[in-house]
Amino acid sequence: MASIFKLSTPSPAASLSEALRPRDSRFLSFNPSSNAINYKINLSASLRSIHSLPLKTSLRIKCSKTDGNGSPAKRTVLHDLYEKEGQSPWYDNLCRPVTDLLPLIASGVRGVTSNPAIFQKAISSSNAYNDQFRELVQAGKDIESAYWELVVKDIQDACKLFEPIYDQTDGGDGYVSVEVSPRLADDTEGTIEAAKWLHKVVDRPNVYIKIPATEACVPSIKEVIANGISVNVTLIFSLARYEAVIDAYLDGLEASGLNDLSRVTSVASFFVSRVDTLIDKALEKIGTPEALNLRGKAAVAQAALAYQLYQRKFSGPRWEALVKKGAKKQRLLWASTSVSTMPDQALQAFIDHGTVSRTIDSNASEAEGIYNALQKLGIDWSFVGSQLELEGVDSFKKSFDSLLDSLQEKANSLKLVSH
Repeated sequence: MASIFKLSTPSPAASLSEALRPRDSRFLSFNPSSNAINYKINLSASLRSIHSLPLKTSLRIKCSKTDGNGSPAKRTVLHDLYEKEGQSPWYDNLCRPVTDLLPLIASGVRGVTSNPAIFQKAISSSNAYNDQFRELVQAGKDIESAYWELVVKDIQDACKLFEPIYDQTDGGDGYVSVEVSPRLADDTEGTIEAAKWLHKVVDRPNVYIKIPATEACVPSIKEVIANGISVNVTLIFSLARYEAVIDAYLDGLEASGLNDLSRVTSVASFFVSRVDTLIDKALEKIGTPEALNLRGKAAVAQAALAYQLYQRKFSGPRWEALVKKGAKKQRLLWASTSVSTMPDQALQAFIDHGTVSRTIDSNASEAEGIYNALQKLGIDWSFVGSQLELEGVDSFKKSFDSLLDSLQEKANSLKLVSH
């Protein structure tokens, strides 16, 4: 059964704007750099006001500058989310000490994702990486090689924390994602080789290698899956590209030659809130009552149609033949890239007064109506997808380059001190 969770406080937005993910198909993730509750679907229309809502709980999430460990949290609504509706909350952040994740795991978080922007913030704003970085520099490592060693250690340590969940669910949950270099977003072969290398050096069964869903990297996804490597496909902004991603997963499974496909899994990170950010600006320029009335509705309408596509593609003779070999569906992971300075409050808000219910497919005709109405008003969905993909890749590249520059400065200072 499909399900969603929503804040118990009524929203002025339409019911579709509260949609989340269905059982056995989707993950959700909390992003500390996101607006409100970015449970890998930041449904901006229904969640804009949560920061002003009163909170009763006090679960703090932060990247410590010194070693530390949080106290285990009590049972929360996140446990209900998984146990009642099969939804897997993922946390979109990683920093040292990774033991800061323990209270989150105790509160019901079932996986972690990372990206270049997350590591840029973690490494540049914390002293927790200094000792290892100093050793790497003194050993003669170049800056980018040192960066990857810092990242790999965090990913390995986080994988260890989530391994019990991975084992308990027979590989269905408990994953930690690490992304290939954003500089490879237009390099098919480079992405394949980077994914193989990351998979080898991390060497954990519950690691996902993140690959962007750019036109150049869709063939990479097929090849990496065919090599038996599990993949988190990121930066999906359109239905057409999402279908290409599903096909790459299916093609990869078929090309793998494996008799047991149960350990080759994938999630498809379908981004949501940025769609509204871009389309709402266009609707405001149009300025008609019809256009203004559609603000805040585009993203969730497209997400609902993505779920319909998921249902269609993972059914029928082709899929059933793969199921016989143990194949698992490529789960939908609702993603968002909006910005906020209150990640702790976002997670607390849902734990404090979130409720669980299903609306993702409660009104498919409404979603189709919104999608088509936007097209008639001149919204080019293909352009929206391409533009957001370009912005997403560019943002990660800038974070990656900025981090390497910061590490170079730190290396220079360490060398001066060592003299």
